[in-house]
Amino acid sequence: MPSRMRHEIEEIPAAAARLLEREKASVAAAAAAIRKTDPPFLVSVARGSSDHACTYLKYASELLLGLPMASVGPSVASVYGARLRVRGAAGLSVSQSGASPDIVEMTKALRAGGGLTLVLTNHPASPLAAEAEHVIDIAAGAETSVAATKTFVNSALAGLWLLAEVKGDAALLAAIEALPEAFGQATETDWSAVGAALTPGSLYTLGRGPAWAISTEAALKFKEVCQLHGEGFSSAEVLHGPVSMVERGFPVLAFAAADAAEPTVAEVADAIAAKGATVFATSGLVNRATPLPTVRTGHWLTDPLALIVSFYAMIERIAVARGLDPDEPRHLSKVTQTT
Repeated sequence: MPSRMRHEIEEIPAAAARLLEREKASVAAAAAAIRKTDPPFLVSVARGSSDHACTYLKYASELLLGLPMASVGPSVASVYGARLRVRGAAGLSVSQSGASPDIVEMTKALRAGGGLTLVLTNHPASPLAAEAEHVIDIAAGAETSVAATKTFVNSALAGLWLLAEVKGDAALLAAIEALPEAFGQATETDWSAVGAALTPGSLYTLGRGPAWAISTEAALKFKEVCQLHGEGFSSAEVLHGPVSMVERGFPVLAFAAADAAEPTVAEVADAIAAKGATVFATSGLVNRATPLPTVRTGHWLTDPLALIVSFYAMIERIAVARGLDPDEPRHLSKVTQTT
């Protein structure tokens, strides 16, 4: 029988369409609040896959709006009891469950400190949602497989939609509306060559800008679902030290969107392939690395979301082929109660 993870990956197009249909009013209200506040900076509060979504949104905020965004460690409030000076700023908290106590405490601290608080969650009646001024239900539907897939995609999509509304970017908003169809295509891409090249040791995932956030999420999924040691690096950093680990056959997966960073990501992918590594890239600009079939979405900021959908479709197949249960990875649970 197909895994629950497989079902949830195949639900991503419908989940995205549901979000775009249901949350127009919530996104519009949150965007209006951000424009009215005119914050000098944004802060994000999240862990795990949700934090990778926030890294993606950090780049989107800085590239779209020129608005710096930084991740705040939840333990600053929950463990250390520190108070942050955030008056006039805006805070974005992201949690699929809305139940992790440290995320709740940090959000509460941001609001007490005078910040505008916004939450993206799959559970709008959760304790986290109760602490925020604006809540966007990511509308992913029930996700029972431990590894986040459709909740990651919808969290990133909801945040990007919010930023696009703040700017009033018509081209990006049009690309966002078309994403459910692109996601459907992305679930069917064939990345089986990557699975065939994986070795029992380590591997690298690479990216730059928004696609770097996707590479870090992919590295986490290699650990969670396949028990493979994946590490995500910026293509601008990997040659500064991590490349020393590379030997013949070392697997590397480079994520590139159709953006200004694509030529440099392709250049680094080829440079590592020249050292003997087995390198795959989501770009047709590579010469030595192997290009992967890639769904482009009509906008460079939405491309990375289609890439992670294709990756999810691949990683579930790899886990099953290796005799692993992608729904119940060892030592993990769906909700981590971090204090």
